Parts: sequence; structure tokens; C-alpha cells
Amino acid sequence: QVHLTESGGGLVQAGGSLNLSCTASGDTSTAFGMGWFRQVPGKEREFVAAITYSGLTTLYGDSVKGRFTISRDSKNTIDLQMNSLKPDDTGVYLCAAKGWTLTDANTYPYWGQGTQVSVST
Repeated sequence: QVHLTESGGGLVQAGGSLNLSCTASGDTSTAFGMGWFRQVPGKEREFVAAITYSGLTTLYGDSVKGRFTISRDSKNTIDLQMNSLKPDDTGVYLCAAKGWTLTDANTYPYWGQGTQVSVST
């Protein structure tokens, strides 16, 4: 079992920046990829970014490429630096771990509670 704890959400004006962090605890003895997804009411969970255990490979959703950066600070902690935020980036951002396909939410068995990001005009 893996427990994920997110932090760093909040309210920001369009064009601003936020940094999200996610820390994994529990069964972290094996290598695993981690990712971020966002959820908006009435829409499917959207892939945002993911990173492999080594940190050498990063993946991004088309809507955030060039604006967001995912990094792995340690074996169990990832960050998501979000710049040039837009109102469309508003949503609950969820951290996930141990996905078989890093861009596919359906393959992740472990999820955090989520942190709200709100971008105003």
C-alpha cells in the first residue's frame, strides 16, 4: 500500500505560478513512476505530467507543455512547477503512483486526496 500526500495548491491570477508537491509513503521499496492528473467536475480525469523512477523521462499533456515542469526531488517526492497559469488550468490536482502506463489514469492503483488549484482571470 502506498499513501500519497499532496500540497501546494491555492488561488492565483492568470499568468501566475504555483508549485505542487507529492510525497509517497508506505510500500515504496520498489521503483515506480509517479504522475499528476487534474479533475474538473463533469469531465474525465486529465493527464498533466508524469515522471519515471530515475527522473530521466518526463511526459506532459499537450495543454501544459512548455508551461509545467515535473521533477523528482527524491525517490518518494515529486514536484510540479506550474507557470503561466490559465483559468483552464483550474481543477483538483491529484498525485498518483505505480501506474503501468504513466499517461493513463486507469493504470494507477494509488491516488492522493488532491489539492485545489484555482486560476482567476
